[in-house]
Amino acid sequence: MKKDIDFHPVTGVKLAIAKEEVNGQTEWSVYIINLNLIELNTVMITSKGYGIIDGEKKKTSTLRHMIQELGSESVAKIEPIDPAVFALNNEFWVSYYILDQIFDKKFIFTEGSMDPSNIRMIPELGLEGVLHR
Repeated sequence: MKKDIDFHPVTGVKLAIAKEEVNGQTEWSVYIINLNLIELNTVMITSKGYGIIDGEKKKTSTLRHMIQELGSESVAKIEPIDPAVFALNNEFWVSYYILDQIFDKKFIFTEGSMDPSNIRMIPELGLEGVLHR
């Protein structure tokens, strides 16, 4: 049972939503950044969006991703993201192993967090976007 699992606090792992120009088009993607000096194994990410737009409850599909191994001090692209869902809360549940210990954290980019005033250069990516710690 989940209550019997000893989850350790997540450190050194960040999520970012960043943009890049591809063939003259701006494309947004979600990235996981491992700043740890050790690799992450069996990285599982569940993503979904939810919130209220124009007084109506909205919910996106739930997507699941798995990265077998994320090397030390490295980055992986998780998924593309449509700017239309920036008006929602975008939740990413990340679980992974370091050695035989499981780590687990929920990252939520809240409605409005992708406002242009929040966009900064993300050095680990060399791209502009919003970094969630």
